[in-house]
Amino acid sequence: MDQVAPQGASSESVPGITGPEAIVTSLKRTESATPYRFRDLLALDDFERHARRLLPPMIFHYVAGGVETGAALRGSREAYAGYRLMPRVLRDVSGRNQGVTLFGQPYDAPFGIPPLGGSAFVAYRGDLVLAEAARRQSLPMVLSASALISLEDVHARNPDAWFQAYLPGDQNRIERLVRRVDAAGYRVLVVTADTPMLGNREHNVRTGFSMPIRVTPRVLWQGVTHPRWALGVVARTFLRHGAPHFENTEAERGPPMMSGNAVRNTIARDRLSWRNIEAIRRQWTGPLVIKGLLSPADARLAREAGADGVILSNHGGRQLDHAAAPLDVLPEVAAEKGGMAVIVDSGIRRGTDVLKAIALGADFTFVGRPMLFAAALGGVAGVEHAIRLLREEIDRDMALLGVRTMAELTPELLRRAGPGGR
Repeated sequence: MDQVAPQGASSESVPGITGPEAIVTSLKRTESATPYRFRDLLALDDFERHARRLLPPMIFHYVAGGVETGAALRGSREAYAGYRLMPRVLRDVSGRNQGVTLFGQPYDAPFGIPPLGGSAFVAYRGDLVLAEAARRQSLPMVLSASALISLEDVHARNPDAWFQAYLPGDQNRIERLVRRVDAAGYRVLVVTADTPMLGNREHNVRTGFSMPIRVTPRVLWQGVTHPRWALGVVARTFLRHGAPHFENTEAERGPPMMSGNAVRNTIARDRLSWRNIEAIRRQWTGPLVIKGLLSPADARLAREAGADGVILSNHGGRQLDHAAAPLDVLPEVAAEKGGMAVIVDSGIRRGTDVLKAIALGADFTFVGRPMLFAAALGGVAGVEHAIRLLREEIDRDMALLGVRTMAELTPELLRRAGPGGR
């Protein structure tokens, strides 16, 4: 794979110009190619800052918030600050390639877009936006079972998308949903394991968010004071597509988002067990991934149950407060992986974060909230802009670290930070 070009610029060389001059010329082309509305979006954290102004508090905090004290949410980010990089110098780092192969599929970067439930109530047709951006950028995108757009429609937009399921401990219901996912053409199935019940998301109560949505005076006022969201997402959705439904929680179409039955799929999730995973493995012929693990012992059980991969995750700090940061357990889990792929999410915001995760044993990473905020701010173009920013950071950081491929990232390139992150 050729060196990744800066955002908005072609990866082709500039005729007659080579070396540093070509880089400067490319950067100038990048600046002129970046839409004006994206000029202040220079890093992934910027998308959250801008989205705070765009979205009503109940929607913003639904995406950005964690549970209870927020310790798990903060801990995921802080874990990356706990490592320092040890660059190697005077190496030929030309021709850098950040591409990876996962489950036999090549991708252009070592990160993708994880499942993001309710995306279409944050950004207009959000799941299709994320799927399209991932397709254009050659990255994996995982459709959430809590999506408001059918899995069939998303697969038609992006045939390489993965599907993530929230499952009850009812094998008959599981098998029917798996048959639907298979019939739609999905190749990779992700089963989320860390939601036997929903976490205590107090921020939803404080801001007025609920499921099903209750139209209270407070909710109406938030819509009135955030007209771009109210008209561009809510009104536009209802006028063009009717009331949004939970489309993919079961084999059949789920209830409307505003229905009192909207939570019915959460029943019996606390009965889901490794026996169900073993049964899914017998039914599902494609790659099977278990999401939401932190314990090395659970990674070993996933391997023994026939999983092809695991996603280390504390659900973005949205389930168990004070849960360990995925990065902190990564080396132990990587030691148990055998032939499985180990993927990490929760807390990644910079190119250096991605490189640290890969160096500690991850095969791949996922980046969630910034991509959803990008979809809300700029649709497909906004998500592509976010992807390009992170790809550029990875490319730049690879050169400064002294590596040309993901395979060259090893623990020897890291050092633990001292007390207080020094």
